[in-house]
Amino acid sequence: MEKKDSAKKDGGMDVSKSKVKREARRKQVQKAKRDARVARIAGITVSALIVLGIVLLVGKQLYLVAIRTTPGTDYSAGLADDGRIENADLTQMLDLVDYKNISVPEEEVAATTEEVEGEITSTLESYKELNTDEQMVIADGDEVNIDYVGTVDGVEFEGGNSGGAGYDLTIGSGSFIDDFEQQLIGHSPGDEVTVEVTFPENYSEELAGKDAVFAVTVNGIKVTPELTDDFVAENLADTEDVSTAAEYRAKVEDQFYREHLQEYITKYVVENSTVKTYPRKYVKAIKSILKNSDNNSGVEPEDEISYEKELTQRAEEAVKETMVYQAVFEDAGLSFDANAYYAERVEGMGEEYAERYGAGYLAQGEIRQMAIDYLMGLY
Repeated sequence: MEKKDSAKKDGGMDVSKSKVKREARRKQVQKAKRDARVARIAGITVSALIVLGIVLLVGKQLYLVAIRTTPGTDYSAGLADDGRIENADLTQMLDLVDYKNISVPEEEVAATTEEVEGEITSTLESYKELNTDEQMVIADGDEVNIDYVGTVDGVEFEGGNSGGAGYDLTIGSGSFIDDFEQQLIGHSPGDEVTVEVTFPENYSEELAGKDAVFAVTVNGIKVTPELTDDFVAENLADTEDVSTAAEYRAKVEDQFYREHLQEYITKYVVENSTVKTYPRKYVKAIKSILKNSDNNSGVEPEDEISYEKELTQRAEEAVKETMVYQAVFEDAGLSFDANAYYAERVEGMGEEYAERYGAGYLAQGEIRQMAIDYLMGLY
């Protein structure tokens, strides 16, 4: 009896072990199925992503083909021969600001002291004269006229002789080697000065590092005249239509005032007018011109889509200005003979120039200028 019980127990253990093995095998099979299913899903996902990437890439390329601007040089594209934008009713496409009642802040358009003095100084310096007064003394910053003969070891070298033609030199400019210019300070017109210098090591192979002696003749010191009534009468009366220093100064002030006023008025009119609809054909033409200019300037955009958006913005800004000036021109009832104007451009600038830009572009320039002149005449 005990042996039978023992057999039952052993048999029970065998059954349990078999069941465990079957369960383990079942789990292995299930795991293998899960792994295979996950692998299939992953494969499908990767494939889908690859396909999606290809689709997006192809889509991007197609989009670029659709929006990519072709460079061009037809400046009159989108314009009629009279300079107006083709098929553009600006009364419907643009809300033009009330340009006849602009409040101009005087402080923003008045000439500044720096501008006036700078212009007067520039004018006076253009009338500098060589003064040979032997009582004058060269100082740093002076412009002098000299002649010179340079030698190395007593032998004249190529390029070291002014040939008596006179050479204008500003002291302290660093135009000449070493301390050549400084050695002239304190001398006067008519002086013969021996200037000793050493050529730098990076100079020409013939002269690099060598000591040289220049025999210099000071011909004179250039002197800037003062703004006086006599100076104005002698030099500016005919060209500037003024007779006194005060009149010339006032004219300079008015010139800067008018420049500032034009800048303020035109900027105000353009910025405060609103485009409701752009003439898309003309915008496209301007984009073409701008891209051609960018290409010639070596512009290489990193992101072509962003570049095309920026190009559109630039073109629309340019087109808005054209629309505003044309609107002012039409609103003011201005006109001119476009054919006669083109003939004048051909005669004045040459046929090649006129043909390069075209009648429309040249006439548009005249519309712009007439509109600006009209605006300026209101203020």
